[in-house]
Amino acid sequence: MTCKKMLKFNLIVAVCDNFGIGIRGDLPWQIKSELKYFSRTTKRISDPTKRNVAIMGRRTYFGIPANKRPLPERLNIVLSTTLKHDDLPDDVLLFPNLESAMQHLESVDLKDEIENVWIVGGSGVYAEAMSSPRCHRLYITKIQQHFECDTFFPNIPASFREVSPDTDTPLGVQEENGIKYEYKILEKQ
Repeated sequence: MTCKKMLKFNLIVAVCDNFGIGIRGDLPWQIKSELKYFSRTTKRISDPTKRNVAIMGRRTYFGIPANKRPLPERLNIVLSTTLKHDDLPDDVLLFPNLESAMQHLESVDLKDEIENVWIVGGSGVYAEAMSSPRCHRLYITKIQQHFECDTFFPNIPASFREVSPDTDTPLGVQEENGIKYEYKILEKQ
């Protein structure tokens, strides 16, 4: 009997001072360099024969502008119990929950094609992900301002501690459009 290796994942999120992450299906702020960081980070691979996965809830998927979805150069997975496969493009996978998606990714057909798995939202998916033993790191952009939001990031479990940033993560406080923000990485201890 062979021991199946459990696939781990990372979360990536931008969150403001009041733990808000969204409003009316959109981002509460406009920070182009942060969106580029999200794109670069979730696409980054070291093995050119592999690709990354972006897992998100239904509202997050449909909150992405139509001309930008599915997210390019990543396998997109949507978690929903209300959507049907016909509601999504053929190359977007649909699962009822995070664990079923992860088990599919660990299947013989896919496990050798995947380098990194990213959880990209929303709130319920983040909460489920952080409580999973599969969760490795949180890539958090801390927006140092209060924004009106209707969607919030869940409480971060005490088991996560800040670690040194990746080599291509900008260091220190950044600023764009008068909004200050900083990139942080937390790892489950």
